[in-house]
Amino acid sequence: MARVYTSSVINAPASRVWARVRDFNGLPNWHPAIAESRIENGEPADKVGCIRAFSLRNGDRLREQLLGLSDYDMFCTYSILDSPMPLTNYVATLRLTPITDQDRTFIEWSAEFDCAPDKEADLVSGIGVNVFQGGFNALKRVFGG
Repeated sequence: MARVYTSSVINAPASRVWARVRDFNGLPNWHPAIAESRIENGEPADKVGCIRAFSLRNGDRLREQLLGLSDYDMFCTYSILDSPMPLTNYVATLRLTPITDQDRTFIEWSAEFDCAPDKEADLVSGIGVNVFQGGFNALKRVFGG
C-alpha cells in the first residue's frame, strides 16, 4: 500500500481556513487544479456518503465519495471512486489543527492507495506535490504565508 503525507502551516486561524476548505463541493474555490465540481443527485455537500464529480483544468474527470466530515475536529475523509490515475482503494484525509502560537493553522493531507509497484513513486510524488502541496500553496496565497 502506497502512502502520501504532506503538511504545512497557514498564517490564519484554523476556523477561517476550515470555513474555506470544509465544503466537499468547494474545491474550485480554493484549489487551482480544479475547474468545476458538482454533488451528484442534489445531495448536500456535507452529507457523509455524497459523491462529488469534478473535472481538472487539464480535462481529467474524477468522482470521490465523502466518508467522514467533522467541524469539531476539522477533518474531511474521502475515497476516489473513478479516476484516470492507475490506483485503487484510495482513501485520503485533509485535517486542520489550530496552532495557538500566533493563531495559525497546521494543515495535513494524507492518502493511502494500492497501485502497481512501478507506478508508486510517480503517483506518490504527483499527488503529494501537485494535489496536496498545490492546494496548500493556494491557501497560503489566500491567507498569507
